[in-house]
Amino acid sequence: MGRMDGKVALVTGAGRGQGRSHAVRLAQEGAEILAIDVPAEGVSPYPLASQDDLDETVRQVEALDRRIVAVAGDVRKQGDLDALVEQGIAEFGQIDCVVANAAVWSTGPFWEIPDEQWREVLDVNILGVMHTLRAVTPHMMERGAGSMIVIASVNGKEGGANYAHYIASKHAVLGLMKSVALELGPYGIRCNAVLPGVVNTPILDWQGGWDLMAGGPGLGTREHLEFGGKAYALLKDVGMLPPVATSEGVLWLASDDSRWVSGLELVIDAGHMVLPGFNMANIAAAGQPPG
Repeated sequence: MGRMDGKVALVTGAGRGQGRSHAVRLAQEGAEILAIDVPAEGVSPYPLASQDDLDETVRQVEALDRRIVAVAGDVRKQGDLDALVEQGIAEFGQIDCVVANAAVWSTGPFWEIPDEQWREVLDVNILGVMHTLRAVTPHMMERGAGSMIVIASVNGKEGGANYAHYIASKHAVLGLMKSVALELGPYGIRCNAVLPGVVNTPILDWQGGWDLMAGGPGLGTREHLEFGGKAYALLKDVGMLPPVATSEGVLWLASDDSRWVSGLELVIDAGHMVLPGFNMANIAAAGQPPG
């Protein structure tokens, strides 16, 4: 018996990274999956998920003998999410859980980030989450039950240099989660947030992410990213987290195991938030930083 047997979960940004991991982990526990991702241009300086990526998510879910409906769509467009919800109800009869995971990220001093890039990050990371939750709300209200999970970040609890637009969006996501929890609690609907630390996914694995760890533009390599992940974590010998680390939190919040929980900020960061600075023991164990 799986913890999600008989349940249906909708996951945004499901083409790769954390989104694929959430979809697969929920399917492993018995869930049927609704998945959406978008091969859009112009919303980030790194390549977004492709149709091939989304097809691979489908393959992995179906390999578990679970059903999946996967569509190319844009969380910035309410109609794309409404259509997926309608299709999902027609296919499966219900939606029990939604995981608002889709997000984008980029870097730069706040005063140099163009207005267009500010809007793109805020449109995806906060309006996209709102669109996702709004799409399933009438159905969950009618059923008198549901679990809504937003993927925020530890950056929703702290500042960060050179990605203020992303920081602002993740602070906003937590405010939205708490408000939705208050408004929908009387209908039996729970809303919670997962706050990941540094996770090993494509959103970080590009020149901008490398440079952030190296301390300057054009200086970074993949080695800097890996070294920085070790400095970020409290736990011994832990660096960047695998996506499944956050998926385990998603699974708990999606399942009946957390049926008495709403409005929670579930931090999954290998202890980063309690560090007074960097973890010097992990740094020493890792050796010298890349040249």
